[in-house]
Amino acid sequence: MSQVPPARPHQKLTEDGRRMREVLSYSRRGSRFTPRQQEAWDAHAERWVVPDEAIDRPGFDLAEVFGRSAPLVVEIGCGVGEATGVLAAARPGCNVLALEVWLPGVAASLAEVAAAGAENVRFCSIDAVWSLQNLVPPGGLEELWTFFPDPWPKARHHKRRLVQPDFARLVASRLRPGGVWRLATDWAPYAEHMQAVLDAEPALEGGVVERWAERPVTKFERKGLEVGREITDLLYRRT
Repeated sequence: MSQVPPARPHQKLTEDGRRMREVLSYSRRGSRFTPRQQEAWDAHAERWVVPDEAIDRPGFDLAEVFGRSAPLVVEIGCGVGEATGVLAAARPGCNVLALEVWLPGVAASLAEVAAAGAENVRFCSIDAVWSLQNLVPPGGLEELWTFFPDPWPKARHHKRRLVQPDFARLVASRLRPGGVWRLATDWAPYAEHMQAVLDAEPALEGGVVERWAERPVTKFERKGLEVGREITDLLYRRT
């Protein structure tokens, strides 16, 4: 991989210097912290949050920010960290990289991780596609967790969905043989879309599975259940 990372999303420019319009799977929301989130940020961000500018430095190495080499787990969209802390604490032998572009969510997640005693988590607010392309070597990923990604329900927004053929191909290239991709959604049409995309990727095998018992029931998931949505879990393995 290049020693000097390419421009990240929101940094790419056209030839005449204008910001390039990009199709992304997320929208950046507000960054104002609640008092509790600010307290968690002040207490833990210096140790556990990887600054954007650090990633742009030549020779950036994930193992260095964890302080060790260990099997890597990536979570895309950790939200407020309700699952992150519990799952990471159960895997002390893994390095867990949680990707979340919503900074109040990162701050809330810091509190969850601290409460769980999960010292093996680092947070990053960089685009997930770029991160897998440029921070994770081929075969360098033990597991990927994608829980309740934005379903972008309107047809004109479907192109913004994270789970697309190109992304499935990228994930397959980063997972080690036998590595696992776990997904969950409360949006039935997106579940069908996910399954169709991942079934079509020849380097992955799997499908719909029973709910992953280790994954905590989050407030978000509970709200979906309360309005009658069905939760779909999927598991795919790198062949």
